[in-house]
Amino acid sequence: MFTSAEENVPGAEPGRGTAARARGLTKAYGSGETAVIALDSVDVDIARGRFTAVMGPSGSGKSTLMHCLAGLDTVSAGQVWLGDTEITGLKDKELTRLRRDRIGFMFQSFNLIPTLNAAENITLPMDIAGRKPDEKWLDQVIDTLGLRGRLKHRPSQLSGGQQQRVACARALASQPELIFADEPTGNLDSRAGLEVLGFLRRAVDELGQTVVMVTHDPGAAAHSDQVLFLADGRIVDRMERPTADAVLERMKAFDIVRGRIGGDAVAQED
Repeated sequence: MFTSAEENVPGAEPGRGTAARARGLTKAYGSGETAVIALDSVDVDIARGRFTAVMGPSGSGKSTLMHCLAGLDTVSAGQVWLGDTEITGLKDKELTRLRRDRIGFMFQSFNLIPTLNAAENITLPMDIAGRKPDEKWLDQVIDTLGLRGRLKHRPSQLSGGQQQRVACARALASQPELIFADEPTGNLDSRAGLEVLGFLRRAVDELGQTVVMVTHDPGAAAHSDQVLFLADGRIVDRMERPTADAVLERMKAFDIVRGRIGGDAVAQED
């Protein structure tokens, strides 16, 4: 059970402020008897200045939750706020501007432009918006991520880990209120993955960023401040100061429960 002082909302931490929150967040695909409920009346607060991991079995709704919080997907019911701005009521143009100006994204596939060098990829969202980067901040991000010697290289000239570091720098460069990372180490080897997770950890600790990461990897989740666990479209647990072993044990419990449910269904069919 949750014991948060803030309305017992998962992810809330008193005194820190809230970067994003949702109330009654519901996402359904299809309609009628064939509707699939991806998120079922979720209440969640994302605390500012913290690293939050979101985990759950396949199909639990973790990526859908991130996409709805980030304004990448519409909701079927409920409300979502970024800071004090309710994004569920915004028009497409307003939502596009908000995502561009206030949110940073990191994806498993990097999403770098192959014809641009690293420096140009990093500043691309700001260039599109017609904004000049804060050079002092940009230098700090580049140096924190160890990219100083790679700025003139195009993506094809960079390793997978270096490409993801460029994607990380792009997400950080505009000083967004919130960074969403969707399986950011999924296409990396273990060494490069650890580097990227270390950089995300430093972004929170040294640069004051807020990070929400969807992952299936207990080792990745162990870099976070807390883990939110989803099952069947609902947040069912959270873990503060996670370790890889503790997260793995919690995920095994999901598998056992799902196995029992599946076994009962087979027995009933027989």
